[in-house]
Formats: sequence, structure tokens, C-alpha cells
Amino acid sequence: QVQLVESGGGLVQAGGSLRLSCTGSGTFGWYAMAWFRQATGKEREFVAGLSWMKTLYADSVLGRFIISRDNAKNTAYLQMNSLEPEDTAVYYCAADPNPESAVTNKDTMHYWGKGTLVTVSS
Repeated sequence: QVQLVESGGGLVQAGGSLRLSCTGSGTFGWYAMAWFRQATGKEREFVAGLSWMKTLYADSVLGRFIISRDNAKNTAYLQMNSLEPEDTAVYYCAADPNPESAVTNKDTMHYWGKGTLVTVSS
């Protein structure tokens, strides 16, 4: 069983930056990893993901967000730059034991964190 804990959320002004972290219990160096977000009243949506040999981003964050991982620390990161009010949401970290998992599909991700709130003020 893998437990994921997100951190790094908070309140930031538009144009600012935040870095989210997702630390997992156990070793998940080969797992597919992804970040999703859910705004109030909306469905959870894909933001960024790392699977075997692939790094994927939603069009809405391409060029502004960067996903990375440090396997030695069992941690994944989401660097968020040029934040916009539309980025306001609860951000969730997800992992799947299949390194080739379809990280853009929330239904294929096996483990989830509880989320961290990001609020971007205009």
C-alpha cells in the first residue's frame, strides 16, 4: 500500500509561482505519477504526468508547469509558474504501479493523496 501526501499549496497572486510536493511511503521509483486538480463545482482534471519515457501536460498548463520526480526521496514535484486565477483548485497527486499507465485518465491511477489547495488571487 502506497500513501501519498501533498504539500506546498497556498495563496498566491496571479503571475506568481508555487511548487507542490508529493511524498510517498515506500518505494515507487518505477510508478507512473501524475497531478490532477479539481476546482469547485468541476470534475477532477489531468494536469501533468510522468509515465515510462513520457512527460505529458494538459494544454492549459503547457509551458507554465513542470512535473519532475526525485526517486531517491520518493517525491514528485509540480513547479507552477505564471499562475492564473483559473488555476485555483485542490491539487491531487496520483500514482500507479504500472509504469506505462495512462496518466491522463484519473480512472487508471491506483493511489491518491488527499490534496492541497492552491488559490490564485487576481
